[in-house]
Amino acid sequence: MKLSPKHPPSAFDSPSSYVSLVPSEGEDVDGFHVRNTYAQLEASGVKGDGYEEGVERTRARIGTSRTSQLQAEEALGDGQEKKRELDAREIKLLQNVDRYGFFSIPSHDRLVLLPSAPLLKKLAPVPAGPPSASTNAKSINALPPAKISPRESSRIEKWTRMLVPQKRGVGGNVERWDVRRGKEAKLRSRTYKGVPDRWRRAAWDLMLARMPGVSAQTFERLAAEYRENLERPSSFDIQIDLDVPRTISGHIMFRTRYGAGQRSLFHVLHAFSLRCTACGYVQGMGPIAATLLCYFEPDRVYAVLVLLHDAYKLHRVFDAGFPGMLEAIYVQERVMARAMPAVYAACSRHGVATTAYATKWYITLFANSVPFQTQLRLWDAFLLEGYDVFVAMAVAVVWAYRDHITAAAANFETILSLLSSFFVPEDEDALMAWIGNMLADKKLRASIVQWRAEWQALVREGKDGAALL
Repeated sequence: MKLSPKHPPSAFDSPSSYVSLVPSEGEDVDGFHVRNTYAQLEASGVKGDGYEEGVERTRARIGTSRTSQLQAEEALGDGQEKKRELDAREIKLLQNVDRYGFFSIPSHDRLVLLPSAPLLKKLAPVPAGPPSASTNAKSINALPPAKISPRESSRIEKWTRMLVPQKRGVGGNVERWDVRRGKEAKLRSRTYKGVPDRWRRAAWDLMLARMPGVSAQTFERLAAEYRENLERPSSFDIQIDLDVPRTISGHIMFRTRYGAGQRSLFHVLHAFSLRCTACGYVQGMGPIAATLLCYFEPDRVYAVLVLLHDAYKLHRVFDAGFPGMLEAIYVQERVMARAMPAVYAACSRHGVATTAYATKWYITLFANSVPFQTQLRLWDAFLLEGYDVFVAMAVAVVWAYRDHITAAAANFETILSLLSSFFVPEDEDALMAWIGNMLADKKLRASIVQWRAEWQALVREGKDGAALL
């Protein structure tokens, strides 16, 4: 694809505009076409970014007919797309987005209510539920709109008093945050109670900066690495391009084909696929990167993915065979066997493998299993405490439906269908408090460490294949 001569040379003056315009030696032709298309559209922009669908250029190439070429030509911007006044159609659309940028609520199969009543009881050994219990959870017709907590204002005030700037950049913007002296003990409890969305970027930055070995230079180094990787070909580019337009559907940032959001998502996933030769790219990385792009710039998102990859060993979740995920499932099953022996026995008796329903939970960090607002709250805790948060969330789901699973009428189909649903918490605060209490149990956390060691021993001995349900 070539841009029209009508686009002035000034449209290509940014550093990123020179990326991917020349194929690398031995680079796949189709792969280069994808990479080159995103690079050129990064320079020109796309008209109607955010409120129009855009024109497909990679999966279905522009046809030879004059009409097809004119449509493609008309969709191109001139590098000034985001500097113009808002179009009336864009204003209308913006007036209807929710607080997180969704102009339409994504549809999901099997929407069910995650009840709060079971979550009012702390995790402890429990017997089977009544045999007459229903096998079906309460279904929901549509995903409810995101709500603002009545405590949002007070929480904003508390976070404003708790966080203080540690370093400012040349323009005066805060580059690093710290916790005010005397408030450190409040960080965990306030995180589980809910980070106000306007403080979420700062809170995430704070948590990331506290990872071992992370410094300001770390982010600068990784930003430079991100820019370098944009110039290198990836064998995953074609697959990434296929997945980009179907990631976080309904969000204004990712609505337009090749719009700023889709271009950023492609570039981040492209660059990250070159970071680890073992895990490369898997589809579950898309929702993770897209969520981060709602709060950070692309080079920062790349840096965050690398930090999670290294500090929280996420590469083991995505490596061939998903060893990190299987380890998490082993830990989940040990918790189930200890606290919910009847549930564990029911899953074993009916042949319900944990991998059959929990794989997508762990691979996408619950991005496609709970509402966006719930996902953000899980990630708040995740960045503070690590990957065990998702084990706790998995256990919370099973705990909430334990009576359905142990019902006399339960079978393989009812259990798997229930646990494969999209979960809408009846009370997010109750859910997060339950998870926080579970992870605050020092004896249980010590057991989790032991169970992880047990799993590694099983892997070394070649006995892991028979260790899971």
